[in-house]
Amino acid sequence: MNRDPHLNELGEFLKARRADLSPSEVGLRGGQRRRVHGLRREEVALLAAISTEYYARIEQGRLQASAPLLDEIARVLRLNEDQRTYLFQLAAKATAGPATAGDRQQVDTQLRRMLDNLTATPAFVIGRRTDILAWNELAGALWTDFGRIPEQERVFVRLLITEPWMRELYVDWEEVTRLAIVQLRMESARYPDDRHLAALVDELSARDAQFRHWWNEHDVAARGKGTKKLCHPVVGELTLDWDTLTCATDPEQHIIVWTAAPGSPSHDGLRLLASWAADQKRTAPDTVG
Repeated sequence: MNRDPHLNELGEFLKARRADLSPSEVGLRGGQRRRVHGLRREEVALLAAISTEYYARIEQGRLQASAPLLDEIARVLRLNEDQRTYLFQLAAKATAGPATAGDRQQVDTQLRRMLDNLTATPAFVIGRRTDILAWNELAGALWTDFGRIPEQERVFVRLLITEPWMRELYVDWEEVTRLAIVQLRMESARYPDDRHLAALVDELSARDAQFRHWWNEHDVAARGKGTKKLCHPVVGELTLDWDTLTCATDPEQHIIVWTAAPGSPSHDGLRLLASWAADQKRTAPDTVG
């Protein structure tokens, strides 16, 4: 029997979340010998006031749980806000039927113009699979000239895994990469049967054991804002704040904007990088025939 991929993912997500909890965290005795990490199915069922068989069918992707029951399970598993959102997104998609991801997203002219006008601020646009859809000149100087990368490989999470220069650029590479993975997992709730996403996950899982481990944790997080430390080969150490803006015409396009505190060494570093990028552009050989 072909099961709904949304329900399958929902079940795997619940398994991963109960594995994160110990019996003592939910007021139960752990006992001496346990064959599973975290909570057992029967323990979750007990705390949610349902039968073990009923809960097992939810985890196995064989049963669509009601919203009140999912709310109770979320309480038992102590899901945070992002995890709850992901759980209910999967449940809603299963009710509505499968959604199909379209072709590569397109960035409209006004958004590209806005990026180009941000001369002192690195910014790029990412799509539903962290495809890098557009970027400005300073983003190219901070990361790389994305235009030199084949379109099908121009995927942020893929570059984090496959490119040595990304590991060197981010001081906290593991934290950055894990965050990118859990954000991708959060976005994937809309299209858990997306064949392009499946191919990306298969490729990166085969290439990198850490990616495979982090993806299989089934953790999630929404895109928001934060601070990252970078070590750039031209301007040295940078501490940059990043924020996420959502495109009005396509909510599955996100504009990631990077800034530094005014007057800080990192603010000066961005200005220096912008000047260096402008010099590089001026001195580039003319390739017009």
